[in-house]
Amino acid sequence: MDKSALYKIGYGIYIVSSEKEGKYNAQTANTVFQITSDPPRVAVSINKSNLTWEYIKASGRFGVSVVAQDAPLKMIGRFGFRSGRELDKFEGISHKLSETMKLPVIMENTVGYFEAEVEGEYDAGTHTVFFGIVKDSFAISDAEPISYAYYHKVKKGNEPKTAPTFRAEEKNKGVNNG
Repeated sequence: MDKSALYKIGYGIYIVSSEKEGKYNAQTANTVFQITSDPPRVAVSINKSNLTWEYIKASGRFGVSVVAQDAPLKMIGRFGFRSGRELDKFEGISHKLSETMKLPVIMENTVGYFEAEVEGEYDAGTHTVFFGIVKDSFAISDAEPISYAYYHKVKKGNEPKTAPTFRAEEKNKGVNNG
């Protein structure tokens, strides 16, 4: 099998957030997509070992901040290569709680935000795909959203082992984003 064909799938970079017992966490994700427009439904794929997965399972809701193309690697890496078990990922990051679901919205280096109530889920082995009905959304800026291809080719970023696109055979020789 030529897995390089899978690397041709278009992705973006998103920060997926959730809440559990008054605590907040977020992580970078590349697998976020819209399913329907009326009502608006979206899906996110989250690794079961990630803290954000625990929070989504407990609260039944998630928020998604769409990352801007000019976002610094350090910011992307903070949410992607560090665990919320080790640090408060929001410390020093401009954010606010959304009005509808009281979830963290990243206000810097993002272009838009939406949040959803989990309507269903699919067990995909190492990951769970959460399906949600969008309860609120808004634009943050007119900047371009970052594509996963831009992140790799221009920014020279890489992905953590828990990402669905992790390439073990290439030993992930990218920039350390953490």
